[in-house]
Amino acid sequence: MTPQQFVDAALWFPETTESEPFGPGTLVYKVAGQKMFVLIRGEDPATVNLKCDPGLALELRHQFPAVTPGYHMNKRHWNSVLLDGTVPDDEIMEMLRHSYVLAAGSLRRADRDRVLAVLGEDAP
Repeated sequence: MTPQQFVDAALWFPETTESEPFGPGTLVYKVAGQKMFVLIRGEDPATVNLKCDPGLALELRHQFPAVTPGYHMNKRHWNSVLLDGTVPDDEIMEMLRHSYVLAAGSLRRADRDRVLAVLGEDAP
């Protein structure tokens, strides 16, 4: 998956906002402008940080060498994923969806219910 394909996928989710609060070259995606679910650094190859359930985070790190503890993040709740082609696109998409749902689940009830209803999801 290319960085642009990843960005397009992240922007597909309801009420996703994009910003550069840490300066040029580091994009942040938030649910409803409030909760971060992706941070992407545009290096070559690009690296994305994704929110993850702690148990699943360990499984993914064991399964894929390109998945490591979140760089400059809470390493229990975030993974860094190298977009180098070694992690299948469908796995990356599932990690992205999981990250969005976790972040949306921490919104206040009205916002959470609104954004998750579009996906047909319940709060985690």
